[in-house]
Amino acid sequence: MTNSNLGRSALGTVALIAMLAGCGGSQGQIGGLRGSNSMLPGVLPEVGVEYAYVGNYGDDNISGYKIASDGSLTAVKGAPFAAGTGPTAMAVDPTGKFAYAANTGTSSAGNVSAYTIDATTGALTAVKGSPFSAGTEPSGVAVDPTGKFAYVSNYGENDVDAYTIDATTGALTAVKGSPFATGEEPEYVAIDPKGKFAYVPNYESSSVSAYTIESDGALKPIKGSPFAAGSETAGVTVNPSGKFVYAPNYGSDTVSAYTIESSGALKPVKGSPYVTGSSPTNVIVDPNGKYAYVVDDASSNVSAYAINATTGALTAVKGSPFTAGTGPEYVAVDPAGKFAYVPNVSSDNISGYAIESTGALKALKGSPFTGLKEPAPIVICRVASGKCIPPPL
Repeated sequence: MTNSNLGRSALGTVALIAMLAGCGGSQGQIGGLRGSNSMLPGVLPEVGVEYAYVGNYGDDNISGYKIASDGSLTAVKGAPFAAGTGPTAMAVDPTGKFAYAANTGTSSAGNVSAYTIDATTGALTAVKGSPFSAGTEPSGVAVDPTGKFAYVSNYGENDVDAYTIDATTGALTAVKGSPFATGEEPEYVAIDPKGKFAYVPNYESSSVSAYTIESDGALKPIKGSPFAAGSETAGVTVNPSGKFVYAPNYGSDTVSAYTIESSGALKPVKGSPYVTGSSPTNVIVDPNGKYAYVVDDASSNVSAYAINATTGALTAVKGSPFTAGTGPEYVAVDPAGKFAYVPNVSSDNISGYAIESTGALKALKGSPFTGLKEPAPIVICRVASGKCIPPPL
């Protein structure tokens, strides 16, 4: 179950609502630490400090945390920050100035909340005009590497909205020709590091749609698109080298791996698809491109793989899978590549891990961290030159 599976609850899916209603005990409470940020107003941002932002689907807001040197989380002053109804996906623009949250909304309309990021405090401030309209049940959001364009997949309309981003304010304006058609029930959006191609997994179509990004931000389908995947394709990511694409398949308990050809077309990696835990929902590659992490919703764990830098093939990391909370939906790795975090929708907490040299995950002291309500999407950024920069796309 991924972000747009959460979106299905907005359509009244009784089974999903029941699943999300679960709640488990935990330790490492963070909800009561709000306002403990150590930086003083007017002081330059601490270079290297990292912030994590988590969308609370059940509370219609976004929690913000400062990541300590040991990986522990402390709520930033002013958090949580208001969002729209049911935030299901988040992105930080690569220039480090803005953050965006796709909100499922009602069964008839969704929208996108836009924020400026205060690199000194980690606080989020709504952009003037936010939220911006989107299609039905927006399920994924991504920003291109230049920070010029944003893309939002609409699970309920089988298309992708494209926007230009105002470089000064962060406001969104629809690109000419938007929205652009996808397969059935698009789940997510990923963009290659050079900003040439965009990829969208189609849950019902069990495929990945591929596009070239035109100079004005418009999307043009790549020849051969959509490309076949496993059953119920739930997510997608591009590794930092821009050579490989990975897509978890919720219905077949696998992750499909592809090489990206010069045209942007996808070619299956030899040995793909690879077996995961039960009902994989999301995948991320660490900033160094060495390891891939897949969250397995039904088995409540994280599968870890070493990536062959030449072929893109995946090999399970020793000790994998690693235990998470109940109903994990997303996974994020910090820009320094030291920590991984997994929000658990049904147990209302975040599992935190140190990433060992082998790619294995070791639970952080105090994990899981609590104080959230049905947390799903998570993004992390690192302060540099007065901006909060996310990991490579």
